[in-house]
Amino acid sequence: MPTRRATAVWEGGLQQGKGTVKTESGALDASYSFGTRFENAKGSNPEELLAAAEAACYAMALSLGLEKAGTPAKRIEAAAACTIDRVGEGFKITTMKLTVRATVPGASADAFQKAAQATKDGCPVSGALKGNVKIELDAALA
Repeated sequence: MPTRRATAVWEGGLQQGKGTVKTESGALDASYSFGTRFENAKGSNPEELLAAAEAACYAMALSLGLEKAGTPAKRIEAAAACTIDRVGEGFKITTMKLTVRATVPGASADAFQKAAQATKDGCPVSGALKGNVKIELDAALA
């Protein structure tokens, strides 16, 4: 299986510094800073990237689960919200909230929920977060 790579460069102190993050594929080349992470400045941040990874992984994994169940999805839209909070003297990513809407011809609501819950526990990115980050799921058929 492939190994994927990314690089980050940070220059300066925490609050006045700035950074860039790049993926080996070239699909991502973004700047980040204290302001983009803890305030509302323009740019990216690690939590946004983690949310994107969770949403993408979950949508693909749910597609597989539904296909294996005999009800392939026509469309899956997964949105993820990653929250960072102050914990003690530092910060911790505490919650990943997934909102999923899917068009799945022939799937009952119960069968869809079963697949959605199994995917929450089984997608590789969720697995990496499990035990460290609370993962919440709001999944429904569109």
